[in-house]
Order: sequence, then structure tokens, then C-alpha cells
Amino acid sequence: MNLHQFRFVQEAVRRNLNLTEAAKALHTSQPGVSKAIIELEEELGVEIFARHGKRLKRVTEPGQHVLKSIELIMREVGNLKRIGEQFSAQDSGTLSIATTHTQARYVLPLPVARLRELYPKVSVSLHQGSPDQVAKMVMEETAEIGIATESLGDYPDLVTLPCYEWQHVLVLPLAHALAKKERITLEDIAAEPLVTYHPSFTGRTRIDSAFAQKKLHPRIALEAIDSDVIKTYVRLGLGIGIVAEMAVRDDGSNSDLAVRPLGTLFGQNLARVAFKRGAYLRNFVYRFAELLSPDRLDRNLIAKAMSGHGNDYDL
Repeated sequence: MNLHQFRFVQEAVRRNLNLTEAAKALHTSQPGVSKAIIELEEELGVEIFARHGKRLKRVTEPGQHVLKSIELIMREVGNLKRIGEQFSAQDSGTLSIATTHTQARYVLPLPVARLRELYPKVSVSLHQGSPDQVAKMVMEETAEIGIATESLGDYPDLVTLPCYEWQHVLVLPLAHALAKKERITLEDIAAEPLVTYHPSFTGRTRIDSAFAQKKLHPRIALEAIDSDVIKTYVRLGLGIGIVAEMAVRDDGSNSDLAVRPLGTLFGQNLARVAFKRGAYLRNFVYRFAELLSPDRLDRNLIAKAMSGHGNDYDL
């Protein structure tokens, strides 16, 4: 047995048992992938996949155990590579970050810039996606660290730690009637056309939950994943907007909009950082996490969580 066979089995599962897609992802041929998997099954004496003709239909019960072992082996292979990189080139390499658009646009620029000052030989690769995509990129080792508000805590293969709290804010034209109102209620917001985030992004579940508890049905005029898009459509008069507070920093770019905090209506949101459980983290990964949240995260706490001591949510 060899690592190529293990990779082929993993990729087949990731591609929903489609060997053609697995072969494309691995830059090899479909017959080659199929042959390698069959040879591994013959060597192990068990079927990893149940088949209908030449098509894979499902992972067998022994196959589930094989997959768990392959996951452990491939994780340690990745750790060996990172250990080698760590000690052969202490201050160089690539930091791969998976995150949402809001985090990439408004939260990460300063920590990334500071990391580059501390480690000028480290390059940064940003991967943007939905919170679920962020989680999967970390689990599949496309990224070493993930940052998002939604979903990260739903995956047991991830170590997730609190990073920072934030609240939603209302953005609306300066001339809008609500801009002059001292206390804005959920009923006020529900009466207006609303421009806000797609349901899977940036704390939207908390917004929906608050309206549902009051049995209110807001009129959603537009949903987007990009805070700048939301503000643009508010400026065009499509409705009032709800965005994350980091999207309206006081830099002069939002001077044409009224901004009202909504923490009392929607509560506080918690952005979290995620690492693949059992992964080996290089020095600059720890340092970047510390830069993200100096008051919450430090190397000792992250190392404690990665070693399996303590519940992520208690640390």
C-alpha cells in the first residue's frame, strides 16, 4: 500500500464517489484511480466501496474504518511536511487563510500587514467562501486557519476558538425617517424593505431568530454576501440595510449613511478561528492568530486546545 492509494480513496469520497472527478482533481486518469483503489482493497482483504458495475455506490462498513485510518495517516504526513518546513525555514513559507468576504475585507488587512512586517518571507494566500466552505477548506487542508462567525462550531474535526465579538448595525440614508428616531425597534425595521446578508453569512441566523421570536416577517428586498454591495443598494434607495459593524469603520467612506447599532435587538455575534484538529501549526500561524485577537488568543491556549485538553468553547 502507498500514499497515492490513500489519496485516491480520500478524493473519491470528497467527490461523492465520482472517479472521473477524483481523477481530474488529482491530475491523473480515471482507470488509474480505479485500479489503485482495487489494489488497496485486495491488499487489505476488504471492500472499501460497494459497487454497481464499475460505479462506486457507497462506502462499506469496513471502508468507514479504513477511511478513518487513512485520515490519520494523511494528517500525520501533512504534519511531517510542516515540521520539515518549520525547521528548514523558520521564518518563510505560505500562510493559507480561509475566510468570508466580510472578514477578508474589513478584519484581516491589519493583522495580515502586521504579520508581513514580522515575517517578510511569509506569503499569504486568502481563500474566500461561505462559512461552511471555510470549514471544509480547513478540514481538507487547503487552509491552515479559518475565520468566520457561522458554522465553524458544527464540525468536530475542527478546533474552534473565540476571536472577537461584534454586533450588527443599521445603515440607511441620512434623510430616512428612521435616521432621526432615537430608539429603533424590530417592528420599525420589519416595516421597511430590507437589504441584508444571505442566510448563511455574517450572523444572519441571529437576525432571523430575533424577528421570528417577535412573530415578525421582514420584507427582504435583497440578500448579498458582500457588505459593500448591501451599502450600495441602500444608497440607491432599495431599502434599509443591516451589516456587520466592522463594515462601517469611521474612515469617511460611509459619511453619506446613518449608522445605528443593533446589538440590543440582535445580540452579540462571536467570530471564531478554526484549525484542523491534530494539525501541526507553524510559528507564524500561532503568531497570526495572536494578531487577530491579542486579548483572547495566545500560543499556549491554542496549543492546549490542539492537544485535546479542554473544550474549545470553555477555553
